[in-house]
Amino acid sequence: MDRRDDLSSGAPRRVSVNERHAEYIEGRARLGSASLAEEGPSSDLNHARMSETSPFASDEAGFLAEFRQALKELVGVLRLGRQTLYYIMNGTREPGDIAEQMFAIGNRSMPFMVVTMAFIGAIIAYQTALQSSRLVPDLSMMGATFIKLLIRDLAASVGALPLATRVGAGIAAEIGSMVVTEQVDALRMSNADPVDYLVVPRFVASIIMGTVVLLIGGFVAFASGMFVANVAFDVNPHTFMNLSLITSGDLILGFLKCLTYGGAIALVSAQRGLSTFGGSEGVGRSTTEAVVGSCFSIIVLNLVISSIGYVVFPAL
Repeated sequence: MDRRDDLSSGAPRRVSVNERHAEYIEGRARLGSASLAEEGPSSDLNHARMSETSPFASDEAGFLAEFRQALKELVGVLRLGRQTLYYIMNGTREPGDIAEQMFAIGNRSMPFMVVTMAFIGAIIAYQTALQSSRLVPDLSMMGATFIKLLIRDLAASVGALPLATRVGAGIAAEIGSMVVTEQVDALRMSNADPVDYLVVPRFVASIIMGTVVLLIGGFVAFASGMFVANVAFDVNPHTFMNLSLITSGDLILGFLKCLTYGGAIALVSAQRGLSTFGGSEGVGRSTTEAVVGSCFSIIVLNLVISSIGYVVFPAL
């Protein structure tokens, strides 16, 4: 029986594998053309735009997430500052807590700060004299300018940055270790507020001893600058020690910066310490964030206080 007999008799025709594959490919092609006809050219344009803007969209999303996290941390620092001020007035502490923290923050930071400020004062004086000698041959007013700049800004602002690395890291590491070992939870269970017990002594000690350390560092920077000016540029120490440009506004502004920087270092570091999670790795992360946050807060506060001080106490 031939093929025509099969068709006329109604018997099913055998279809080879190749024919089935060709029908499958043809059907997929028809479906694809139909979907493209329904979507139109605007769909291709939208897909191209999405592929082009996806990296920028991800970067923008990451930036917004970082910005929101920074705002959240700022709010946390401000909230911690409010609680700290409350417990300073109404809290109860064991005798000697503040003195112990003053020793840890001030006495143990003194050698590091003295050496650091000595080199900073020497570098600033050397560069100031070197550049000034190219413009004017007379360096008689170099000491007056150096002292005014040191008192008004450099002693506090430049000195607070290395102080933040020493004090901020220590505060964050101590409080962070207590958090991950559940000592802070034990304080809460004992009806003791961690802010009153941990933050307030460090805050008060940092304000007091931070100011003392920065003032001593300023004197050391002045002495090293005077020594460099005398040795390298033959400036008489009596000529260098010229206080004619110093005003009461300079002293008030420099002292205010010392107080503010000491408090900012303690608050930022304590906030990062109380936010620690994740064991020893979290303690290291909080310590790094405390140092970075403290240095950044010092720079921002320097801009704010200097801007206000320029209006209230103009540099004459």
